[in-house]
Amino acid sequence: MNQDYIQPNEWSIIEEGFEPKRVKSSESLFSIGNGAMGQRANFEENYSGETFQGSYIAGVYYPDKTRVGWWKNGYPEYFAKVLNAPNWIGIDIKINDETLDLDTCKEVSKFRRELNMKEGWLARSFEAVLQNNIKISVHIKRFLSLELDEIGAIHYQIKPISGDATITFNPYLDASITNEDSNWADQFWDVLSINQYKNQSFIVAKTMKTNFHTCTFMQSKVFVDGTEVLIDAINTTSEKTASSSYQQEISKNQIFAIQKFGGYIVDRNHPKNALIEAAKDALDEAVRFGFDSLLEMQKQSWSKIWEMADISIAVDVKAQQGIRFNIFQLNQTYLGTDASLNIGPKGFTGEKYGGSTYWDTEAYCIPFYMATKDQSVARKLLEYRYNHLEKAIENAQKLGFKNGAALYPMVTMNGEECHNEWEITFEEIHRNGAIAFAIFNYHRFTNDYSYIPEKGLEVLIGIARFWHQRATFSSDKNKFVILGVTGPNEYENNVNNNFYTNYIAKWCLNYALKNIEIVKNDHISDFKRIKEKTAISDVELAAWKNVADLMYFPYSEKHQVYLQQDGFLDKELISVAALDKSQRPINQKWSWDRILRSPYIKQADTLQGFYFFEDDFTTEELARHFDFYEPFTVHESSLSPCVHSIQAAKLDRMEQAYTFYLRTSRLDLDDYNHEVEEGLHITSMAGTWMSIVEGFGGMRVKNNTLSFEPKIPKQWISYSFKVNFRNTIVKINVQQNGTHFTIDGNEELTIIVNEKPIKVTPNNLVTV
Repeated sequence: MNQDYIQPNEWSIIEEGFEPKRVKSSESLFSIGNGAMGQRANFEENYSGETFQGSYIAGVYYPDKTRVGWWKNGYPEYFAKVLNAPNWIGIDIKINDETLDLDTCKEVSKFRRELNMKEGWLARSFEAVLQNNIKISVHIKRFLSLELDEIGAIHYQIKPISGDATITFNPYLDASITNEDSNWADQFWDVLSINQYKNQSFIVAKTMKTNFHTCTFMQSKVFVDGTEVLIDAINTTSEKTASSSYQQEISKNQIFAIQKFGGYIVDRNHPKNALIEAAKDALDEAVRFGFDSLLEMQKQSWSKIWEMADISIAVDVKAQQGIRFNIFQLNQTYLGTDASLNIGPKGFTGEKYGGSTYWDTEAYCIPFYMATKDQSVARKLLEYRYNHLEKAIENAQKLGFKNGAALYPMVTMNGEECHNEWEITFEEIHRNGAIAFAIFNYHRFTNDYSYIPEKGLEVLIGIARFWHQRATFSSDKNKFVILGVTGPNEYENNVNNNFYTNYIAKWCLNYALKNIEIVKNDHISDFKRIKEKTAISDVELAAWKNVADLMYFPYSEKHQVYLQQDGFLDKELISVAALDKSQRPINQKWSWDRILRSPYIKQADTLQGFYFFEDDFTTEELARHFDFYEPFTVHESSLSPCVHSIQAAKLDRMEQAYTFYLRTSRLDLDDYNHEVEEGLHITSMAGTWMSIVEGFGGMRVKNNTLSFEPKIPKQWISYSFKVNFRNTIVKINVQQNGTHFTIDGNEELTIIVNEKPIKVTPNNLVTV
């Protein structure tokens, strides 16, 4: 834990007291989004202190030319960047001609910020004494509508409390924005037009290179003591901005307020030549509803989400706050309405990692979306990869692979590889396996096999061809080996025979072979189409099986564990416990050379394989591997604590499981890795959900049946969650003295609890 200023609260993230050093961290933590757009919690009014301005539009990106390595053969020419979009939230404010700026105020008191997760809004309030000695009280509330996902709304009110004042609101749009992480300081946006009509303003701009056309828009209304005041706005424009000015004489203790509606229209959803018209329609609809009605719709939308997705924990407020924060941010980032979108590691909260798609989606996010939403949402995530299959084949061709071998990118926006670190881009090839595993996981959970013959088998064939060609036969070992890779543990680069990579390669080959046989026998027309398209042959399939059967796995007889990679025991095996705390996190304190020579593990690696394929190993084997590797794991990847929490729970080590759960659930709230100001760890938040549902709840699908092995931390009285299993809603309430199960629907469901079958009938409570 590196910060502890967020107030414990079951349904809200609350900050009290203004501290400039916390501004950038809070901008991340209080971020808001609606799946179509999002923004950091920047102040609406001017702030001259240190800040990270950020507003983002889903699916809009720029191919920023990479700074290093692009001359190497096959190296990606660009790194895709989610773009900092034109700012629509800004409202410059003057009190008796003095600019409101919390960085320059003489005094700021009663500062409070709240992100209400239950209802989906962000609020801020404070009192301030300006340089001209005017004292004011300010209250702001804003949200991004889930129902009208092109619209955001702000209600900003000021009350002078030291005397009468002339207050001026200057709402504006600003397209002169830049990205924090631009490689070459390129111009990302080209402003095409700026238009104003009475109290409406529009900036039409397009992205350079990718040519996305957008319209940023706003409309405002002002009020005195709750009554709308019709003031003719003074409109002004510059090369990249549009603003309006509303001025009013306000008596002491009167309230002057502005309601501002704004957002983005994108040519992904509208014709390029009709963006302003679409923006006008969006504004007309927003104004017709009004701020209060839109807010009520927002509350109802979030109520529906929470009805299915909530996890309730009795007594432990910090644990409760943590899981709800994670669930809230996941739903702000992705709602499954658009198959062309995916889940970036930072979502709409920052620019690190480019905002692109990683293997995190398949490994961590799909289970959350499968269980808390309709299965069509998870299927869209699978279709996203199918739609990029041709690009994955092209990516492999650039590296010398052939015959339809597919290498899915480490990072992508449109299917092209756009990651610019050699040891990740070309060596962290295990991502191919996660994509295949997601297909298996989807079928296992939903029992929907239709995706595989319709689309998924083509993906599996491309991936199997890659593994077949990537493996090398070692005459010395009489086995197939995979050389020069980086496993999930990115603190080891260019190693040979990473256990997880080799294991998932073997599994992918066998899984592809299994499904080819099923489709061949049970989906004859699909098989004919796929065979003609891919030209698979019996000879090729036999070669795949040979590679799978002869795959090599490094093993230590001394330690009775699979080795993370061939050379792991050559390292000086000093545990993390022996590290001086001043050396942590090592990725911020050590040279990369020192990290690579150390035994320290960034995240679950060999243990990731034990998590995915736990049925292949005994509990005793898991215990040995956990005890061997966890002491060397620094958990400096956000994806690490959740896997360890799940496995510790499986081993009945509940105190350790609980500690890992708190770390994953409060990773950002408590800023464990000293980096929250860069943005939140969105994809790992799904791992927090997994820690409870799969870890403490022990949820699995075994023998085509939903299974639970419930456990509960001693710190909790109870916890409860729901899962949508094959269109039946199952509610699980785990208490210290037993577990209760109920289902919604009309049909009974047999589940397995602690290895015993239990029949649950609709609207009847079953206690185990």
